[in-house]
Amino acid sequence: MKYIDEFKDLVRGSGILKEIVRLATFKVSFMEICGSHTHVICKSGLRALLPDNINLISGPGCPVCVTSQPEIDAIIDFADSNKDVIITTFGDMLRVPGSSSTLEQVRARATDVRVIYSPLGALSIARQSPQKEVVLLSVGFETTAPLIASVLQTAQAEGITNLTVYPLHKLTPPAMAVLLDSKDMRIDGFICPGHVTAIIGADAYGFIAKDYKRPCVVTGFEPLDALFAIYMLLLQIKEGRADIENEYKRVVSGTGNARARAIMDHVFEPSDALWRGLGSIPMSGLSLRDDYMGFSAAKRFGIDITKYTDSSKGTLDCRCADVLRGVINPAQCPLFATACTPTAPQGPCMVSDEGACAAWYTYERTAVAL
Repeated sequence: MKYIDEFKDLVRGSGILKEIVRLATFKVSFMEICGSHTHVICKSGLRALLPDNINLISGPGCPVCVTSQPEIDAIIDFADSNKDVIITTFGDMLRVPGSSSTLEQVRARATDVRVIYSPLGALSIARQSPQKEVVLLSVGFETTAPLIASVLQTAQAEGITNLTVYPLHKLTPPAMAVLLDSKDMRIDGFICPGHVTAIIGADAYGFIAKDYKRPCVVTGFEPLDALFAIYMLLLQIKEGRADIENEYKRVVSGTGNARARAIMDHVFEPSDALWRGLGSIPMSGLSLRDDYMGFSAAKRFGIDITKYTDSSKGTLDCRCADVLRGVINPAQCPLFATACTPTAPQGPCMVSDEGACAAWYTYERTAVAL
C-alpha cells in the first residue's frame, strides 16, 4: 500500500485485526513512544478492538510533557523578570503549569511572549526588532532539532546577534533504554515514532533488539499503520525474534536523513538532560557546541535550572510523571477529568496536543471508569 486512503480502509483493517486476534494467544505490553501515535490509537478506538491480553502503554512521546519542572520554572521566572525581552515559543508551552505560574499568566503581566509556528518565526522577529533581545524556547525531539540548528546557522551567517535559544531538546533512544531498565513494568515491544525515525533512521534502535531482546516496529500515523505495527510485533514474538522492522517505509529508511543529522550535529552536541518522570538521563539532550555558544540564552541571561527543585507545587496529586513512564494510564490519575481538564490542566500531559491525558480526555473518557 502506498496511498493514505489505503491506510484508512476498514476492510483491510478488519483483516489485520483478525490476524492480531489469531496471534494474540499470550499477554503482551507494547509501548508507543510518540504522542501522535497515542492520539491515533485513542481517536480510532483501537484499545476497545484489541484482545484484552494486548496492553498498549503510552510512553514519554510528548516533548512539552517531558520538559522537567525545574526547566519550566526557570523559563517562567526568566520571562516574568525580563519584560524587555521577546520570548518566542510554540503554543503548547504557554499553559504548562509551573510551581506558581504559567507563561500565559506571565504574558498577561506584560511580558512579550509570542507564539510561533516554526523556529523561522523567531528568526523573523529578531530581524524585524534588532534593538530587542529575542529568546527562542526550543522544545522537541530529534524531529525539530535540525530546523532549530538551521535557524542558528542562518543567524550566524547574517550576523544576527539579538537572537538566543534555550534548548530543551530530548533524544528518544536513551529514554527507551531507561524505560527498559525500569523495574516498574515490562515492555515487550516498542511502536517507534515515525517522525523521529525519519531523521535518525530505524537502525538507531538496533541496540534494543541486540541488548534487550525486544522487538521494535517503526510505523506511521494512520489507524492501519498502528494495527500493522501491533501485528508485526506479535508475529516477531510468536516466532521468537527481536528485530527492528520498518512498517513506515513510505517515509522512513534505515539510515534516516543524513543531511538533517549533519546540520543538527554541526550546531548541537549530546548532553545529559533532565526528563519529567525519568530523571536525569546521560547523553539524552542537546547542547550548543562552542562555535554557537553565543546563541545560548542560558549563558547570556544567566538562566540556571540548578536553583530549582523538581517539585510540583500547585499540581496537587497530578501524576503526569507516572503517565509518562507508562506506570499508569491517564484515567488512573486521581485528578483526571475532574480537577484536571483541558480548560484547567494540572500538568503538561493535559495541556499539549501530544499529551496522553489530552488524548484520553478527548477520545477515551467514555471507555474507562472514572
